[in-house]
Amino acid sequence: MDRLRKQQWMFSLAYVVAAALALYFFQAAIATPAPRRVSYSQFWSEVRAGRVTAVHVTEREFVGALKSDPSRRKRELIAATRLPGIDETALIKELEGRGVDLSGRIEVRSWWTELFLVWLLPLLVLGLIWGYGMRRMAQGAGPLSFGRNRAKIYDDSSRIEVTFADVAGIDEAKAELQEIVDFLKNPQKYQRLGGRIPKGVLLVGPPGTGKTLLARAVAGEAKVPFFSISGSEFVEMFVGLGAARVRDLFEQAKQKAPCIVFIDELDAIGKSRSAGRGLIMSHDEREQTLNQLLVEMDGFDSSKGVIIMGATNTPEVLDPALLRAGRFDRQVVIDRPDLQGREAILAVHARKLKLAPDVDLHKIAARTPGMVGADLANIANEAALLAARRGAERVEMRDFEEAIDRVMLGLEKKSRVMTDAEKRRVAYHEAGHALVALSLPHADPVHRLSIIPRTVGALGHMLQLPTQERYLMTRPQLEDQIAVMLGGRAAEDIVYDGEVSTGAADDLHRATELARQMVTRFGMSERLGHLTYGNPLASQFLKGPFQFEERNYSERTAEMIDDEVRAILDGLYAKVKRILATRRPDLERVVARLLEKETLDAQELRALVSAPVAASSPA
Repeated sequence: MDRLRKQQWMFSLAYVVAAALALYFFQAAIATPAPRRVSYSQFWSEVRAGRVTAVHVTEREFVGALKSDPSRRKRELIAATRLPGIDETALIKELEGRGVDLSGRIEVRSWWTELFLVWLLPLLVLGLIWGYGMRRMAQGAGPLSFGRNRAKIYDDSSRIEVTFADVAGIDEAKAELQEIVDFLKNPQKYQRLGGRIPKGVLLVGPPGTGKTLLARAVAGEAKVPFFSISGSEFVEMFVGLGAARVRDLFEQAKQKAPCIVFIDELDAIGKSRSAGRGLIMSHDEREQTLNQLLVEMDGFDSSKGVIIMGATNTPEVLDPALLRAGRFDRQVVIDRPDLQGREAILAVHARKLKLAPDVDLHKIAARTPGMVGADLANIANEAALLAARRGAERVEMRDFEEAIDRVMLGLEKKSRVMTDAEKRRVAYHEAGHALVALSLPHADPVHRLSIIPRTVGALGHMLQLPTQERYLMTRPQLEDQIAVMLGGRAAEDIVYDGEVSTGAADDLHRATELARQMVTRFGMSERLGHLTYGNPLASQFLKGPFQFEERNYSERTAEMIDDEVRAILDGLYAKVKRILATRRPDLERVVARLLEKETLDAQELRALVSAPVAASSPA
């Protein structure tokens, strides 16, 4: 008997014991309280004292009920064994004379009846419970289905309402998967030429780009059964259960072929086994599950119509054996959508909304660079909620504008009380950003300026709206981007005579990181040459605080890198100060209007400033 079967028997035994204990405690809870045993003489002393109200006579004993005591919740019962050979006629007459309620019953049961009621019937009940549990475990349902897979099975293709028409912004990925759909519909088309469809298709991309949605759309287009399960559902505390579920999943898939088996978050079971070799970091259950998955993928024939699809955000951590030819031998990259893709995604979500005529999806898509499908769906939903909150009949453009601000910047905090001096400083800071952006040729146009605090911690914001999607950035474009970041600090420096505040902390951090990338990644330093410095160890999809870098340069080179970054920032800061010093009257007008209205759009801003001044070259 293998380990899995032993574990099943162990849990079955525990189930039976728990059922027996529950039955025992249930009987104890509903049973009549046992009478207090007394001697024959004590029983009749209670009767003669008038404290007994009723007596029940059986073949073996007298059971008497005492008069109720206010301190007791139930009447107390006493019982005395009847003595053989004693004439009880006088006692019965005394009971009748005292008005005691007298009752009795003659019970005659055979020995086999006693045996059945006391022993066989409880054992039969427990046996039925145990048999029912074992049957449910064999069928794979209920709490005892240890080795059965937990995939959501959509047998009826009509239940999958998602098709390629509901997936937008990833046309290249849809084109690659159209071949899978065609094979599931017409397998003879490929088999007559000797070709075979890939066994596994791996969907790779950042979170929220629509990998799961695309897998469902493939099943919806092909109209075949769809098995959906997460990789984490295979892994359990007991070693061997995950492998058993993998076996059962493939058995069911073969029975329902042609079909699609989709494993979401494949990295939960498919991580490289070499990364966990060791006493502390080893994970025997996950490795056995992965081994079983590899064996099953080698053991089935894709010509039967079973297609394995997986999805992951981190393909670089997967085991090489999982990605070799014959397993997941095709990778479909689903990247962040571009401007046209975002507009198409918004159009899909807008079909469910009642839109006002002023809604411009192209403008909304331009305001959301870098967002994925899940972010855009959230914005569309937030816009609908905002419109419903103000009692509107249709979703207007201002609802989408506010929804984007909520997602990117957080909620407005008008309740936050700032002093007039703090508000004026914030106004100078944001106006400095805006004027620098209006003065530089490669900066994105300014969309809105505000000094209303937000929940993300920003006391104000200046939003820029890119006019086109950019895939390459030149050095002048990067320098103008850094200059706009430094505009807020430069404005404070000029107006307050060098008395700066902490408001530019985030701007300085982003400007420093971008300048360092120019030096170490993009080779834009004449002093350091066309080289890259440092080796990032984190994934391109995994952005966060746990990014590390392998340092492959000397201390002298590190000092040169710091000097170059400092030179770039100092030169651009001097350039920004010259721009703002020249446009000081525009700065004062924008600040005065901003303190009055708190928010300025692009048209109001341009009406307040003069023609842009030609930018000076950095010192």
